[in-house]
Amino acid sequence: MITRIFITMICLVATLTASAIDHKGITTTQLSHNAFTLINQGQPTDLLVDSTDNSAVLIAAGSLQKDFERVGGKAPKITTAPTAKRHIIIGTTDSRHIKAIAERGKLDLSELKGKREKYIMTTVSAPLNGVEEALVIAGSDRRGCVYGIYELSEQMGVSPWYDWMDVPIVPQQTLALTNGTYTAGEPAVQYRGIFLNDEAPCLTSWVKNTYGTNYGDHRFYARVFELLLRLRANFMWPAMWAWAFYADDPINSQTAHEMGIVMGTSHHEPMARNHQEWARHRNEYGVWDYNTNQKTIDRFFREGIERAVEVGNEDLITIGIRGDGDAPMGGEEGKDHEYKMQLDKNMKLMERIFKNQRRIISRATGRPAKERPQVWALYKEVQEYYDNGLRVPDDVIILLCDDNWGNIRRVPSAAEKDHPGGWGMYYHVDYVGAPRNTKWLNVTPIQNLWEQMTLAIEYGIDRLWVLNVGDLKPMEYPITLFLDMAWNPTEYDASTLINHTREFCAQQFGACQADEAARLLNLYSKYAGRVTPEMLDKDTYSVVTGEWDEVLAQWTELEAAALRQYITLKDCQRDAYQQLLLFPIQAFGNLYHMYHAHAMNQHYAALGDPAANRWADLTEQYFTRDAELCSAYNKVMAGGKWDGMMTQKHIGYTIWNDNFPADVCPEVTRIDAKGKGGYVFTEADGQVVIEAEHWYSTKATEGTEWTIIPDAGRTLSGVSLRPYNLSAEGAEITYKMQLDKTEAQQAEVIVILKSTLAFLRPEGHRFNISFDNETPVEVNYNANLNDKTENVYTIFFPTVARRIIDNRVALNIPASSDGTHTLTIAPIEPGMVVEKVIVNLGGHQPSYMYGKESMKKN
Repeated sequence: MITRIFITMICLVATLTASAIDHKGITTTQLSHNAFTLINQGQPTDLLVDSTDNSAVLIAAGSLQKDFERVGGKAPKITTAPTAKRHIIIGTTDSRHIKAIAERGKLDLSELKGKREKYIMTTVSAPLNGVEEALVIAGSDRRGCVYGIYELSEQMGVSPWYDWMDVPIVPQQTLALTNGTYTAGEPAVQYRGIFLNDEAPCLTSWVKNTYGTNYGDHRFYARVFELLLRLRANFMWPAMWAWAFYADDPINSQTAHEMGIVMGTSHHEPMARNHQEWARHRNEYGVWDYNTNQKTIDRFFREGIERAVEVGNEDLITIGIRGDGDAPMGGEEGKDHEYKMQLDKNMKLMERIFKNQRRIISRATGRPAKERPQVWALYKEVQEYYDNGLRVPDDVIILLCDDNWGNIRRVPSAAEKDHPGGWGMYYHVDYVGAPRNTKWLNVTPIQNLWEQMTLAIEYGIDRLWVLNVGDLKPMEYPITLFLDMAWNPTEYDASTLINHTREFCAQQFGACQADEAARLLNLYSKYAGRVTPEMLDKDTYSVVTGEWDEVLAQWTELEAAALRQYITLKDCQRDAYQQLLLFPIQAFGNLYHMYHAHAMNQHYAALGDPAANRWADLTEQYFTRDAELCSAYNKVMAGGKWDGMMTQKHIGYTIWNDNFPADVCPEVTRIDAKGKGGYVFTEADGQVVIEAEHWYSTKATEGTEWTIIPDAGRTLSGVSLRPYNLSAEGAEITYKMQLDKTEAQQAEVIVILKSTLAFLRPEGHRFNISFDNETPVEVNYNANLNDKTENVYTIFFPTVARRIIDNRVALNIPASSDGTHTLTIAPIEPGMVVEKVIVNLGGHQPSYMYGKESMKKN
């Protein structure tokens, strides 16, 4: 079979391969006799379906009709009998049109016979009476046909994320498909899907704002199901914190069945019942304890299975049991004490539960229980039951789990791998639990997800993959990667994994933007994976070693790069770019700025340094910006379409289940802005570098005061004796330091001053400088700082343009029993602004900023 087709436009040709993602190589082409016309000058080719075909096929055909309208501006007709010389013919192998084409010898269905969820997309000449040519999309079953339909949509330029991420669709007035045949084959994993979880407050708020309901109804779920089918998924666990999928809206289950989605219930919700269905009636039902309340619980189970049978759906039934509300049996206290002592008792109880559940399934379905697919989840302590010998019947899928943080806990042993029911994996990119919740942003490194799911497939875990995605947004990329791997887990290796990211970005933003977008998405995922927003705080990184500066610089550069790319995008692309990249990068980066500012505030506050105040202000400013970013996501981006989706609290956790009502700004400390002095510095690498405001002591003349000018100069600040119209004689500022040597030595002292001109004394302004009350050396620091011929180009212009005067004085340092010394600077004329002082003992290296301040204590 030829497994390649080409989508062509007037200016575009797309080459498909038999892979899970098939994004487009670009060339120029014209419509020709070798291509099947999809849209010709705005007129789309009509769709031909069998009205008796499966509802999932007919619903997807309706979506394709809308996709044509999105691309070309006009919707094709959907007909049940040929009406034109050219048709797109859609159906399963059981549909009458597909059968008729096969009977004519125009379509070989042997490639689909006995296959699971496979489709063939091929161009056929004279397939039916009156039809000269057709594009045929034939599925081995209903989902196979649906995937073929959405493959065509994707190749026409409709991203699976057109709705859930607002990816724009490029208009096309002419569109054609090069003659050929294509199939994506069969999926590697039988059941592939997501778990909406931890849905309050974000998803619940968005649904309330969008649909006016306090639960997800069939309108909401239909949008989710369509997304899943476009991503070639087939399975879902519905949201369950406050919602009840089956009870809230009875049409929910019917909608899933009609669209082709297999529903299940989560690892702690057995027998097709949602937890809320029990919680809402706890006073009526009693305790969730099978030992004491078996009769009521069995009835609860039976009603769930009977409801599933009545709808006629494909529900994958979860069996087993956990404690009330996703807790261990016996409660959390029993986890460490009574639970372990009664492990054998709990296992025997679980064996009884399995038998009773299977009996209920058999009676409700009228068939042996083994004919209704079931799954048992080895979540948390339940894995201990399995590890200690508890087993389920051979037909039951055994669902293994990660540790909630993306690390697979165990795989089947060599003796276990042939379990007939097969093995599954429950994996998290969202989690509520210890040590902190992970709910706000995507924090899963691309490489980690690929590496762990590769581990799963290498050990034969291929029956069920389900991904906990929280509110669905903002997990767009991990969802795509997870589901693409579930279809074809071996397509990418470690060296080519980033190709998946690039292809994903090309689909959303175009090939010309793909490389940079992929680079940023990869780096964002890497940086975010270091520590979750909920666990990040002032102590995560070190201020002393410069680690905070390093990671902050990475986030700052990432945001700058994202903004640079953002302004190059078309207006229609910017909402999608914000959702995937710009918002999470800005939000995470801002959080880093906030906690870095908090760390610096506490660092300087511990020294009694007034610089703490500036960092306190910045902490509060970044906290405010966090709220502004989230508000813009909710209220401004995409015209407010996602209002409520970014309301998750993430600042203020101390334990995982903190019940604080809203984000809490870190507590900051403020110091007297005049400064307290008392700083003592230590020599490091042959020098001492001191910011001017970190003095040991000051002495001022009557009516004057040593004043810090915040942010003056190249680094921290400037210090001057003010006001300038009073005498400076008798004033001084001292700096104290601990040097490594105790014997006498000589040093070069570099005093960095603002480039003040000799405004008062034309001969130049002066200061005295000395160590330890030795005879001072007088320094005239601006005598030649003027525009005389001999100075103007060589001294004046270069100095004032750089805004500082570099004074270098050789001073003797007397012997000291403990290496402690005091450097005194005394202005003679007013107007001197000191910015930095360096004592060079042989280790100073030239730099424009004159080095980083030495270690100090207060």
